[in-house]
Amino acid sequence: MSSIVDKIKEIEAEMARTQKNKATSYHLGTLKAKLAKLRKELMTPQGGSGGGGGVGFDVAKTGVARIGFVGFPSVGKSTLMSKLTGTFSAVAAYEFTTLTTVPGVLQYKGAKIQILDLPGIVEGAKDGRGRGRQVIAVARTCSLIFLVLDVLKPLTHKKIIETELEGFGIRLNKQPPNIYFKKKDKGGINMTNTVPLTNLDLDQVKAVLSEYRIHNADVNFKCDATVDDLIDVIEGRIYIPAIYVLNKIDQISIEELDLIYKIPHAVPISAHHEWNFDELLDKTWEYLDLIRIYTKPKGQLPDYSAPVVLRQNQRTVEDFCNSIHKGIVKQFKYALVWGSSAKHQPQKVGLTHVLNDEDVVQLVKQ
Repeated sequence: MSSIVDKIKEIEAEMARTQKNKATSYHLGTLKAKLAKLRKELMTPQGGSGGGGGVGFDVAKTGVARIGFVGFPSVGKSTLMSKLTGTFSAVAAYEFTTLTTVPGVLQYKGAKIQILDLPGIVEGAKDGRGRGRQVIAVARTCSLIFLVLDVLKPLTHKKIIETELEGFGIRLNKQPPNIYFKKKDKGGINMTNTVPLTNLDLDQVKAVLSEYRIHNADVNFKCDATVDDLIDVIEGRIYIPAIYVLNKIDQISIEELDLIYKIPHAVPISAHHEWNFDELLDKTWEYLDLIRIYTKPKGQLPDYSAPVVLRQNQRTVEDFCNSIHKGIVKQFKYALVWGSSAKHQPQKVGLTHVLNDEDVVQLVKQ
């Protein structure tokens, strides 16, 4: 472990020494690839040693989505967590034994959303200190991350946490680079681009790929990518939306609050006084990209109390059936749909019909 950390420090020092220009871009590209590989090695626990195991971190997934709380100690994470789960959930559903990663359940708009308080992510985690690796492993499974920051020193903390997460290949509020990449058995490196590339050439691409022992691949750039973008694609980076939750606004002036609102993706709150929770929950729903579908039993009114919650990218009638019970599709004949996705009310549809938020569905079996 320590030798990996030493190697990382050596490479970082060499990168800092190297002047950035056209002549050194090949060398820097190779160093960046080496660094990414070492970071990945640091993430992967070696057989039974030094990892501390995943005890307490392998929390079973429940609900339709998972939010990870990340922040320094004493920024008010646990207050926020207990207020959210306590205020908006009939049960503070601790369906787990006591764990290092504390889970709770937030009930909102009929959706059960799992909340995890992730401790110790900010103490040099990416360099292998503390239990950072296990925490990051859980963070990578989240649908959304709350970066809980103290409103009195938000930007310094924000930078540190972002650096830690970035170091572990978690990209916040970014879209994956539009690069098509496929390994082949033979034929060398075939590089094409549909837009002009200002940061990369074939030699640099080959240098990065050879660092990963890839000598045959098709790479098509559909965006003006950088070396970092290419490494992200090879490494399979995780892209997660994040909300910057700026806590303790009861301690600042209105003028300071106006400045806070200029920070992208930020929601200022007071966990203690439960101020601005509505905005936080609205933004949470928006960033999680969820929709509600109501069921209608034959001859009865729709059940608006318990919607089936689906993700935006999984909202066909088939997805709806599977989220109720895997066996329904086998008996499916057709569905009647009321709502904005229907051409007329109701519309008779098949399994591939795409549903919209707050549609009503009646299933008809064979």
